[in-house]
Amino acid sequence: MDLWTFVQKNLLLVGVCVASGVLLLWPSLARVRGSSKEVTALEAVQLINRRDAVVVDVREPAEFAEGHIANSRHIPAAQMAERVKELDKLKRQPILVVCRTGSRAASACATLRKSGFEEVFTLKGGVAAWQQASLPLKKK
Repeated sequence: MDLWTFVQKNLLLVGVCVASGVLLLWPSLARVRGSSKEVTALEAVQLINRRDAVVVDVREPAEFAEGHIANSRHIPAAQMAERVKELDKLKRQPILVVCRTGSRAASACATLRKSGFEEVFTLKGGVAAWQQASLPLKKK
């Protein structure tokens, strides 16, 4: 049996294999395309200290009050589109977007990029990774 006959007889199986391969490769492809610039906690500290990165915390108010990175600006993810103008004067600085685990930060980064921010990063693993690295959080 040749390859073409196998594919015709097992179209569903081949489709599932192709789809699973794409899903497995998607995170790597997204990083290569530049849609997600993730930094570790150590790299985040270097961005803050060496390049004066602005930290934007997109968690909910109760989460932010429990502890946040010092000098971070609080703009909940749900309000990012309406409040992005507050950050306009910071377009030339690196922006580090953080949330609890990193998922909300990615969508906030997309909003910032659409608004013309070029250097936008997410904290890989979010505030949870920051704490795991034994880095301090400030409470209000």
